[in-house]
Amino acid sequence: MKLVVAIIKPSRLEEVRQALNALDVHGMTVTEVKGYGRQKGHSEIYRGTEYAVHFLPKLKIEIAVEASQADALSSAIREAAQTGRIGDGKIFVMDLEQVTRIRTAETGAAAL
Repeated sequence: MKLVVAIIKPSRLEEVRQALNALDVHGMTVTEVKGYGRQKGHSEIYRGTEYAVHFLPKLKIEIAVEASQADALSSAIREAAQTGRIGDGKIFVMDLEQVTRIRTAETGAAAL
């Protein structure tokens, strides 16, 4: 099993959700996060004063899938989240040792 973690722009969430539904992936966790990479933030003007915004709002999506689905899932997220501009995000794929569904105590692939 694999855990796919994607950091994306908030404006691309609906496109990513639709891409995942097309792959028959229906469960995911979405968290609002802040961060920066090469973009290093930006400046905003509020009431005539310029402010430096170092941490930009992003969304973190976490999806547990069978190992055989990880590449297709990663590609679908990349295609749906890509705008071609700096700050599009990153995708991380990690090994997932164990999954347990709390309600039924199912483990492994049955718990996904």
